[in-house]
Amino acid sequence: MEESTNKFKDEELILRDYLAIERTRLANVRTLFAYIRTSLYLLTAGIGILQIDSISQLDGLAWVCIIAGIILFFFGIVHYLKIKRQLKCYVDKSQCGENAG
Repeated sequence: MEESTNKFKDEELILRDYLAIERTRLANVRTLFAYIRTSLYLLTAGIGILQIDSISQLDGLAWVCIIAGIILFFFGIVHYLKIKRQLKCYVDKSQCGENAG
């Protein structure tokens, strides 16, 4: 994706481009919320399985859900920050370094 969008970084942005960036920014936030929601579901499922004594044979699955939820949460935050930094480079080129993106 970076190679296909690098050619647009040096051109002047018009209103349509700013609107597209804003839509992408909103989609990025929506994606972050989806990551958070999914990680909370996994954490809730894992803790719920651990709390029920009659299904104690599924404790391994519970720990997998908990660990996957934590990893997914941090992956979502890292992904959000990466896309946010890339979008900031399009709008304000002074905040964009040589190796940002």
